[in-house]
Amino acid sequence: MEFTKMHGLGNDFIIVYGEQELPGNASELAVSLCNRFFGIGADGLVYILPSEQADFRMRIINSDGSEAEQCGNAIRCVSKYVYDNGLTDEKEITIETLGAGVQKVQLTVEEGSVALVRVDMGAPVLEGLKVPTTIEAEQIVAHPIEVDGREFSFTAVSMGNPHCVIYVDNAAEFDLATWGPKLETHPLFPRKINVEFVTVNSRTHTDMRVWERGAGPTLACGTGACATVVSSVLNGLTDRKATVSLKGGDLLIEWSEEDNHVYMTGPAAVVYRGTL
Repeated sequence: MEFTKMHGLGNDFIIVYGEQELPGNASELAVSLCNRFFGIGADGLVYILPSEQADFRMRIINSDGSEAEQCGNAIRCVSKYVYDNGLTDEKEITIETLGAGVQKVQLTVEEGSVALVRVDMGAPVLEGLKVPTTIEAEQIVAHPIEVDGREFSFTAVSMGNPHCVIYVDNAAEFDLATWGPKLETHPLFPRKINVEFVTVNSRTHTDMRVWERGAGPTLACGTGACATVVSSVLNGLTDRKATVSLKGGDLLIEWSEEDNHVYMTGPAAVVYRGTL
């Protein structure tokens, strides 16, 4: 099996192209190959597959073997892969995802290689039961949640996958390892959830750290950055266009008033290629 190791701001993936369908043992492969001590090491295993609806289709298997509906960093990696490897010469392409449907991508190419990827991440889902949570409400904004005797306040957003955004005094120093897994598996979230801990610096800039469902702490989360800006607008904390600083770097996020879609712009990079 040939693969390419790629990352989006440090959120890293094993990219595989050439299969016609998701292999039956993809879950077991992901657990094995994503292991950082006995495998290649990654946050997820990503397959680029044929699509009947779009130019390409991607399936994402987390490092624990579960499947993710969508991943903002992975879709940027896939976009760079297909252009840089000559699978398309178009700078505007479409990619089919499991949970967010077909998404439009714009590529910024410099010296024959993709430097930046702008993804139309679609409209955020805010209805409580559709995120999903167990709360029946049109929006869940600044809602209390208690875990191990500590109360947080969260805002729920789905960007094709579920997110719980929590504001803290210092996201960079927050204890992810303690609170991330407890919130991920909280009974309020029937399909578990991605948890973002956010500090707002200004109307146009936030810091974010993430505990990803099925992967744990990662250096970046594209859908989480999108959810952060949507949440911050709903809470009156930022403008609709803001930079989200993650441990691995920055993403520019815009929640458009015109079409209600969220747009994410950021880089992707190749680490190395190999054969297994």
